[in-house]
Amino acid sequence: MTRNALWHRFTRLTAKADLPSIRLHDLRHCAASLGLTAGTDLKVISETLGHRHHSFTADTYTNLMPESDREAADAVFDIIPRRVA
Repeated sequence: MTRNALWHRFTRLTAKADLPSIRLHDLRHCAASLGLTAGTDLKVISETLGHRHHSFTADTYTNLMPESDREAADAVFDIIPRRVA
């Protein structure tokens, strides 16, 4: 199937399903974001997307996950020793 035929089929199917119009490339971003949210290893996501460097995947997608920032901050906070006053 050619890219053009795939695009036309995709747009027909999304219209038939009454879904919003998106680009096929947006599905890559969606898959990467959902994978990160699900805890998929960054290397696996990077290889799936065909990125040459894992750092590109990290730079592109990890800043989209504010929950990850919160979890990282909480993890650091949890290891800091505290005294009860």
